[in-house]
Amino acid sequence: MKTIIHVNQHVIRRNAKTGGDEPVLTVKNYKSNTYAHSVAIDGPSRVVYSPDKPLSCGARVWIETTSPVTIEEDRNENE
Repeated sequence: MKTIIHVNQHVIRRNAKTGGDEPVLTVKNYKSNTYAHSVAIDGPSRVVYSPDKPLSCGARVWIETTSPVTIEEDRNENE
């Protein structure tokens, strides 16, 4: 199953403006969208820059992988 991970720039801007702490990573696969502060990719992946063909959400840079992706719950362990 292919998973796509991208950084949501709109949420970054909103967090900066409001002092919020909403998750800025979107982890997408064929059955769900999950939002996260941190993810781990357990295997090969590739970073894609596609300015002429962005994703439907507007992202022009993203990570693609067929490897397992773990949403990390405790943000502080990686900071």
